[in-house]
Amino acid sequence: MNKLNSVQEVPLMRKATAVWLIENTSLTFLQIAKFCHLHDLEVQGIADGDIASGILGQSPIMSGQLTLDEIHRCEKDPSANLVLNQNAASKIQETNQGKYTPIARRQDKPDGIAFLLKYYPEISNNQVKKLVGTTDKMIDSIRTRSHWNMKNIKTRDIVLLGLCSQSMFNEVISQVHTSETPTNKTSEND
Repeated sequence: MNKLNSVQEVPLMRKATAVWLIENTSLTFLQIAKFCHLHDLEVQGIADGDIASGILGQSPIMSGQLTLDEIHRCEKDPSANLVLNQNAASKIQETNQGKYTPIARRQDKPDGIAFLLKYYPEISNNQVKKLVGTTDKMIDSIRTRSHWNMKNIKTRDIVLLGLCSQSMFNEVISQVHTSETPTNKTSEND
């Protein structure tokens, strides 16, 4: 089963897909179990109505995860395994989401930005945005000390605040230090 997991991705809504395959195809329980990454007894329980009785079937054909030809091929050969349509699976999993910061930590962002600007004044806005997940307007208002809550902002370490990981912080800071060394060498030569 581990070899199967490394080669094939899991379909979306596994149990709903299994319900649909049980109701609408003549595939074996083992074929459905392997495709949906469920135990074959669980698939048998779904067919008996003991498990997932309230779940509506979701067509893997409509979602583009399977083709009708693939289902017919596996219906003819009980030893064949269903193969997930890679194009549909890769499109669904490639969604790029922004960095989420919990509500309780959002008030700490200005403190983290102030820390970065105080101890690393040469840091670019893009590097601050990568670490903290904020806007140019916020960074500029703290840099120019025109932020509406400037008197309450304290410089606090962004790693200790939990706004980024230590490894991400080290990576960005090493980029800051490497980008400042060539400019210092050119100004010394003049």
